[in-house]
Amino acid sequence: MNDSPMLITDHLGEIKSRMIRWVVVLVAMTIIAFVFHRWILGFLLLPAEALNPTTAGKPIFTELTEFWGATAKVSVLTGFALSLPFLLWQAVMFLRPGLTRTERRYLYLLIVGGLIAFASGVAFSYYVLLPPAIDFLLSFGGDVATPLIRIGSYVNLMVTLLFWMGLIFELPIVIFFLTRIGVVSTRWLGRQRRWAVLLAFVLGAAITPTFDPVNQSLVALPIIVLFEAGYWLGKIGERGRTRGTEAAASEPMPPVGTG
Repeated sequence: MNDSPMLITDHLGEIKSRMIRWVVVLVAMTIIAFVFHRWILGFLLLPAEALNPTTAGKPIFTELTEFWGATAKVSVLTGFALSLPFLLWQAVMFLRPGLTRTERRYLYLLIVGGLIAFASGVAFSYYVLLPPAIDFLLSFGGDVATPLIRIGSYVNLMVTLLFWMGLIFELPIVIFFLTRIGVVSTRWLGRQRRWAVLLAFVLGAAITPTFDPVNQSLVALPIIVLFEAGYWLGKIGERGRTRGTEAAASEPMPPVGTG
């Protein structure tokens, strides 16, 4: 009993040391991102080639601190994104001693798959969703008012859309994990297909900054495809859980009362 508080203290100390390492990496990545902030902002502006026709396509800022605020936000978020793999690696190293070989393999696959899925969502939003959405917003009402887009509002829109689309692309990974641990079943998921389609279009309307049905469909259709991908991954997760349960049930029981 006297060892228990010590073990908890050791765990807390390890968590603290790993978090300190990650914070150091986060600060370093943020500083690097700030050094290259002009390149990062230029990259974010590429989907909007004709943002402000009267200012040579460049955004404007109307407050003294607006450009600084946009630069700081982009630098911190870029630093976090670059340091995220290191944070996940620290989490793996902390959890690894208490996991079986199979659990470690699943953990590695989930982390790698999650990172790839998030990056895929960000790429889809940047290359497929944002260009037509921005073009629609700039052209809609252009004969009534002249657009002068502020750098702060543009960066907020870009960051929000990139983040949410990256998060949505995690759907197959989440479904696989939930079916693997038995929280949901593929039979239940199969009965929710019609609701998944409806929810996909609701999310498409909520995420896209336009009321254009084409842009909303660009979000809704990938969500439906991701749900189906998660459904089939869930079947794999269920089979793995069933095999694990059968293997545990086939193990011989230890002798009782030998003393």
